[in-house]
Amino acid sequence: MKTQMKAQTNRSVRLSKRVEQLKNRWNEMQLYAANYMASMLFRLMRKLRETAGQGTTEYAILVGVLVVIAIVAVVAFKDKLQSLWESISSGINGL
Repeated sequence: MKTQMKAQTNRSVRLSKRVEQLKNRWNEMQLYAANYMASMLFRLMRKLRETAGQGTTEYAILVGVLVVIAIVAVVAFKDKLQSLWESISSGINGL
């Protein structure tokens, strides 16, 4: 009977130690996951800050291309635009 009690006590001590080890391991894994997520978030934020100027440059290039297209259109349709402007002007003056 004594040996059974002793064996049962040893078993419960080993089980409680194993449970404690698993809890510690679980806490370590949670800490690792939290650190990994924070690291990824900081990397993403840094990447977004680095590419923020890129959008401004793209918009500047786009505006430049649109200005060139507008100048080419005005030069190409100069006569038609001039007659249209004169008809609008005379219409406004006639009011």
